[in-house]
Amino acid sequence: MTSPFARGACPRLFEPMQTGDGLLARIATAGPVALDQFALLCKAAREHGNGVMEISARGSLQVRGLTPVSAPLFASSVAALDIALCDAVPVIASPLPGDPAALIDADALAARLRSAIVGRNLALAPKVSVIVDGGGALHLDSLAGDIRARAVATAAGPMLNIALAGDAASATQFGLVAPGDGADVATELLAMIAAVGPEARAADLLRAKGIGNIRATLRARVDPQAHLPDRKAAEPIGLHRLKDGTHALGLALAFGHAQANALIALAEIARANGAQWARPAPDRVLLLGALSKPSAVAVRHEAEQLDFIVDARDPRRRIVACPGAPSCASGLIAARAVAAKLAGNLPAALPLVHISGCAKACAHPGPAPLTIVGTTEGCGVVRNGTARGVPETHVAPHDLPAMLVRLTTTREAAHA
Repeated sequence: MTSPFARGACPRLFEPMQTGDGLLARIATAGPVALDQFALLCKAAREHGNGVMEISARGSLQVRGLTPVSAPLFASSVAALDIALCDAVPVIASPLPGDPAALIDADALAARLRSAIVGRNLALAPKVSVIVDGGGALHLDSLAGDIRARAVATAAGPMLNIALAGDAASATQFGLVAPGDGADVATELLAMIAAVGPEARAADLLRAKGIGNIRATLRARVDPQAHLPDRKAAEPIGLHRLKDGTHALGLALAFGHAQANALIALAEIARANGAQWARPAPDRVLLLGALSKPSAVAVRHEAEQLDFIVDARDPRRRIVACPGAPSCASGLIAARAVAAKLAGNLPAALPLVHISGCAKACAHPGPAPLTIVGTTEGCGVVRNGTARGVPETHVAPHDLPAMLVRLTTTREAAHA
């Protein structure tokens, strides 16, 4: 067993990971968090860490700058808040409570699944995860998971589409099951993954058995005729009307991080305007609710003054950046500082820029139209590739804005 303070695959509240600026603890909440609890969590991060908090691409809270002495104190402080957490197998549910477009209660299904996983005491690889998509507006199509359960409308009523190993576009279709069977079926699939080996993922199960044999194991409860209707991309930033007529406000942390003090101030502003809860959500977003529309507009204005992203068109949303140096020991460039400098000069023709402190590509493993990667020679430039690609050139950080202009001009000329 590795030390809880060693670099590991998945840092958790009681098993932080060593980084360049200390230990990092990851907290996956299992639902909305009362604003008072959220503010106290942020205060604990400020007291025991370096005050930097993050929301990951998958919607987890991360607290940086803990020490071997302060990390257990922080974990105990959070545990005392009695926040519902998902600290075992990550079961990620649709983040918008009261979504009027949802077909099922995703949080309730996720809770049943977590309980079933604990009951079976399954030994699963650290990165195994389950996606529970209620079929609402803030869907989870972009998140990859070992098991995906998405509510779909059928003539017989809502059903769960189960798929394995991927995001909505790439996962292998398994079939339709009744919502009441969803937790049991998902748990049985997780048990099959665990049986392949302690480090196995759903992709390993597919290679070992094949989708047909996996279906046959559960054929009495699975309809293999699964069809997923297309839906437009989810946009969590902005106002979201809830079933009761109130609203949730979605805003983003610039490049996924913020100071604990800013989050505490935001919680106080939201509470003063009638909000009751906060919820970290995928795509580095924080949801606040429930608010009247005028109150939501007021909170959005105050949040903008605190430098949170409140407009989906903000150019910072087109930049994905890891912490980089000095926060990460592997970082060769200050990725977020570079990102902040480029945001004000980002050409509209670039839909996505990935800035990675090193070639590990933690923040964005896939390809991007433009990737800036830290190397021993400076900022490596990779077009239409990943941070693991071979840079076509290297530039100094202060030359990046001019380089962006040149690349964009060349690209536009090529498409003229």
